[in-house]
Amino acid sequence: MAHYDLEEQEQIDSLKTWWKMYGNLVTGLVVVASLAVIGWQGWNWYQRGQSAQAAAIYGVLEQAAAMRDAQKVKAAAGELTEKFGGTSYAALGALLAARQSFEAGDLKTARAQLQWAAENGKDEVRDIARLRLAAVMLDEKAYDDALRQIDGAHAAAFDARYLELKGDVLAAQGKKAEARTAYKAALDKGDAAQGPGRALLQQKLDNLGEAA
Repeated sequence: MAHYDLEEQEQIDSLKTWWKMYGNLVTGLVVVASLAVIGWQGWNWYQRGQSAQAAAIYGVLEQAAAMRDAQKVKAAAGELTEKFGGTSYAALGALLAARQSFEAGDLKTARAQLQWAAENGKDEVRDIARLRLAAVMLDEKAYDDALRQIDGAHAAAFDARYLELKGDVLAAQGKKAEARTAYKAALDKGDAAQGPGRALLQQKLDNLGEAA
C-alpha cells in the first residue's frame, strides 16, 4: 500500500510539474476554442437574422414591382444593397429593380443597379446581371463597354445568349463579318430544337446577308 501511495504521489508531482509548464498554454487554447465556437454560433445567428430581414424587404420590393411603384422599388433595392449586400436577396433585388428602371426608360439607374449586381452577385445572378448590363450598354451605344462585359468569364449554360448579344453589338457597330461569326457560334451553342428564340437568332444571321 505504501508503494502504491508513493507511486501515486510521484504521478501527482509529475502532473503538477507538467501543469506549471503547460497549464497556461492549455488554458489559453481552451479559451480560444470556446471563443471560436461562440463566435461561429454568433455569426450563424447574425447571418440568419440578416437573411430573414433581407427576405422581408425583398418581398416588399416584389410587391412594389407588381404595382409598378418605381419609388418604392428603388427604395427597397437601395436598402437591400446598403444594409444587406452580403445576402443573395440584394443582388436579386438589384436585378428586379433594374428591370423596372429599364422599362421606365431610366437607363442610367438600370445600369447602376445592374453594375452592382454584376460586381456583387454570385453564379447565375452575376452572369444574368452582366448580360443585362451589356444589353443596356448596347442601347446606350456604349459598344466597347458592352463587349467587355460579354467577353468576361461566365457559366457555359449562358454561352449562346452571350454570343447572340455579342453579335448584336458587333452588328450595331457595322462589323457584319464578326457579327455573323458570333451568331453562328450562338446557333451552335444553343439547343438544337427549333423555337422562337432560335428562329429570331437565325433571322438576325440572315439579315446580315451572305459573307463576301
